[in-house]
Amino acid sequence: MGLHKRAEIGALLEKIAQGERCQVYLCFGERYLCRQAAEQLEERLLAGGGAVHSLDGAVEDGSRLLSRLLSLTLLPGLQVYRVTDTTLFHSREVGEQLWDKACKARENDKPRVALRYLSSLLQLGSVSVQTPAVFSDISVDQWPKLFGFPHPGQNLSWADELLGGIERQPANAKNPVDKLMTAIKAGLPPYNLLLLTAEHVDKRKKLFTLIKKHGEIIDCSVAEGSSRSAVQQQKEVIREMVQAVLAKMNKTIEPQALETLFERVGFHPVGAVLETEKIALYVDERQRISRDDVDQMVGRTREDAIFELTEALGNNNPARVMTVLDHLLSDAVHPLAIIASLRNYLRRLLIFRSLQNRETPLWSAMSSNDFQKIYLPALKETGVWPDLLKGHPYALYVGFNKASQQSSGNLKKALTLLLEAEFKLKGSPIPGRIVIEELLLSLMKLQGPSTARH
Repeated sequence: MGLHKRAEIGALLEKIAQGERCQVYLCFGERYLCRQAAEQLEERLLAGGGAVHSLDGAVEDGSRLLSRLLSLTLLPGLQVYRVTDTTLFHSREVGEQLWDKACKARENDKPRVALRYLSSLLQLGSVSVQTPAVFSDISVDQWPKLFGFPHPGQNLSWADELLGGIERQPANAKNPVDKLMTAIKAGLPPYNLLLLTAEHVDKRKKLFTLIKKHGEIIDCSVAEGSSRSAVQQQKEVIREMVQAVLAKMNKTIEPQALETLFERVGFHPVGAVLETEKIALYVDERQRISRDDVDQMVGRTREDAIFELTEALGNNNPARVMTVLDHLLSDAVHPLAIIASLRNYLRRLLIFRSLQNRETPLWSAMSSNDFQKIYLPALKETGVWPDLLKGHPYALYVGFNKASQQSSGNLKKALTLLLEAEFKLKGSPIPGRIVIEELLLSLMKLQGPSTARH
């Protein structure tokens, strides 16, 4: 019993096969990897017979879950109660992230997904659904105390409407987490097992510590960001998944083709699996997948590629900038579209730099934790550029750090260079590739000597 890395799940499955099982399992981290780990656990646990009862953690009532866990059943074999996307381990630090995901799902016309995130947010703040206007009734002052971020300052009737189908709860309802902890300590009925999956967990929660002591926890998290170590870890996961899919289909892939696949798909495990299956079906009876096959079947989205360009530009990496630019132009992305994306990127940095020049709150080099808990809330209270400050706190922290490395004068000059390049594209016979290459080299020259290794 304890905490295990995903790579160690084989030893855990072997223990289960030998009859050493516990009654509570938790898989947390990247969503697809959690699902994969949970399926492996289910398969091994139910080797001798039984059934899985799947529950949606975002909308599942905690009291009802506990009631099912403690009930004896007449069904044969083990009864695994699998709760997907449980919110039992959330802390207020993910409140704004849940809200942003709900808003994005609503914009993309995905009401069921939006409802899942809104329900998670309510459980995070221990807010019971007692009235039709759940969110609208929460005051501006009370909102950050419940959810950990400032009130969004908009009409919240759309959120209330989505919650219309949720069952109303009594005002004196007790916290079901405490009851669940008591049940785990006392022991569940012999043939009932609880299997939880979650993207985000607060390891400081008492429930997490309790499961670590009385159950098994599988850490399926993968490093985020674009640092060398993070990208390497992401590539290892994608490589493992691609090779597992190809092994089932009796196929192999060239190393360069695998590298190209990662560049096109990025760290999206579900997308990597689906694209791999598509390529394997495309090559038909041929066993070896080449880079040409990947080029033929896997497209690069414009949004991802342009993000890679601005990321490489921000890191002042000329080689990477030119490589990504070549990919964009090869994929028929118009130079003016690249200009528009660069303008948004530079404008954002200039605004961040102007905010850093304000006397209050005072900007200085700081950790991401201080930025999220001290500087960013103080900046939001000023009411300046509220739309730009709605993103994920860590992404904002990275943006502010990049802006701090530039002067306002250089950023203004960069926008001037951008405008000149746009005029050349619209009224000059010079090829667009040459105009964009000259612009990018000029922008990197403004940033100073490159720190990239060649």
